[in-house]
Amino acid sequence: MTKTLLRTGAALAALVVAAPAMAEEITMIVCGDTMDPIHDKYIAEWEAQNDGWTVAPEVVGWGQCQDKVTTLAVAGTPVGLAYVGSRTLKEFAEFGLIEPIPMTEEEKASYYPNVVGTVTYQGEQWGVPVAFSTKAFYWNKDLFEEAGLDPETPPATWEEVIAAAKAVTENTDSAGFGLVAKTFDNTMHQFLHWVYTNNGQVVDDEGNIVLDSPEVLAALEAYKALVPYSEEGPTAYEQNEVRAIFLDGGVSMMHASIGAVSRLADTDINWGVANLPLGPEAKGPGTLLITDSLAVFSGTGVEEQAISLAKFLTAPAAQEEYDLNAGLTPLRPSPTIDALVEEQPYWAPYIEGIEFGGPEPLFTDYRAFQNIMIEMVQSVVTGDAEPADALAKADAALKELE
Repeated sequence: MTKTLLRTGAALAALVVAAPAMAEEITMIVCGDTMDPIHDKYIAEWEAQNDGWTVAPEVVGWGQCQDKVTTLAVAGTPVGLAYVGSRTLKEFAEFGLIEPIPMTEEEKASYYPNVVGTVTYQGEQWGVPVAFSTKAFYWNKDLFEEAGLDPETPPATWEEVIAAAKAVTENTDSAGFGLVAKTFDNTMHQFLHWVYTNNGQVVDDEGNIVLDSPEVLAALEAYKALVPYSEEGPTAYEQNEVRAIFLDGGVSMMHASIGAVSRLADTDINWGVANLPLGPEAKGPGTLLITDSLAVFSGTGVEEQAISLAKFLTAPAAQEEYDLNAGLTPLRPSPTIDALVEEQPYWAPYIEGIEFGGPEPLFTDYRAFQNIMIEMVQSVVTGDAEPADALAKADAALKELE
């Protein structure tokens, strides 16, 4: 979506009176292939507790979901409640298309640190987190051993990652590190892992662009240092494609989501998972914090009930059940999650990185922000620009964007 689209839509919405929703119905768009049974269960419970009200969910495929939500909103015929990427919340809020969803201090404190920040803009929450993703570090123990490295000791720092990648590249038939640099949104996400494992920021707490900093420059320089020891032509690969190379034994290290665990179970790879390695300025384990949210759209006449439904679906017990069923990083700590980590230790890095992690930065024109970041990374990976020059250019472009 673009600024032009939302500006046009906002103007249209001011001229077109939305068709009034039935007072007893909340329309809802859910992204995916099928309705999740956990959400089905809790929607039925909410309906039972709110006599006369029904929820009308529509499942829309991932490729069309966000566009459909946006099109309906800017046309003045919004859906009551929708599943959206939290990155879109600022854009929707700026154009008056969604309602703030205030959280009490108790509600905020129930989440892991920094999670509420993924839905916060100008001090207000504009969605309720409903799905959460973090990343961890994977290494191939057999390739480490073949390269003369200790297979049971993963790199803990960027310097150690670069050294291990060099050793694997020079002493095996595989590449050292799976570097992501394709023209794809995940390239920006993957680079932010490096930013947030070196105490860096894109936007500070006051909303200022602070990309051009020593912490981010060090991240970009580390990215460049890995190019000779990565798969050939990193600009051709996004994260799932790099993961496929790792699963074939073609690279020895990668950053990946929890979904890699189930895929590795079908291979004979001797693998390990650990916290993302840290840069020189890190204060502790970090990762990019990506959330999707339930957003309540304005102009439906059912905003109050939609907020009630959104909070009901994401209340601690319901959310935990959904997280565990979907295999997502949990949004909140609990004894159940503690037991999960003890039983399945590979979960630990996904949770430990939250404390010093950072959000997808909120921009009014998110796609433009994303493209600026991708261009910066690609220019360094291809050797078309030096890290300091690429960083300064991107920083200036982001300041102009905002």
